[in-house]
Amino acid sequence: MKHHQGRLEVITGPMFCGKTDELLRRLRRAIIAKQKIQVFKPGFDIRYSNEKVTSHAGNEYDATPIESTTEIPALLINDVTLVAIDEAQFFDEEIIPVVQDLVKKGIRVIVGGLDMDFRGEPFGQMPMLLAQAEIVDKLHAICMVCGEEATRTQRLVDGNPAHYDDPIIIVGASEMYEARCRIHHQVPSGKKE
Repeated sequence: MKHHQGRLEVITGPMFCGKTDELLRRLRRAIIAKQKIQVFKPGFDIRYSNEKVTSHAGNEYDATPIESTTEIPALLINDVTLVAIDEAQFFDEEIIPVVQDLVKKGIRVIVGGLDMDFRGEPFGQMPMLLAQAEIVDKLHAICMVCGEEATRTQRLVDGNPAHYDDPIIIVGASEMYEARCRIHHQVPSGKKE
């Protein structure tokens, strides 16, 4: 079944808020509706599986690992109606025209990704995707310090908050990251001494 119009849906929020589970829920509904689906993910994200999108809760769906979103057009199957891209914050600016082209072709595009990096700053191309989306869902996690709603991702190094000058991208899970509220999110300035 083909959609009459393409659209962009963005699922965002901090780590551990359920972004991938929500993406997978939408894929399950699309399967019921007999949609033709393709899922893409960054090739270097092998935390759980190289060829699956996997949530922290263990839910999964087959995915094609790619190095750049510019690979997507050549990989599309005939009559695809839904394209999902997980961990979109890791892709470069080419994701914007690729997603826009898919939407113009009448394809429903679902993008999942972190809206902010560990510093609490906009992450990669997510701000542009959020601005261009027809549907945006910003999910919240639970702060690991106080139990309130968490909107930030805290990176930890040996149990302490990572410094502002630490590398932006380090792929990891609960051993390196926690969800935090605004009050308990900490980013010490300057280099470690």
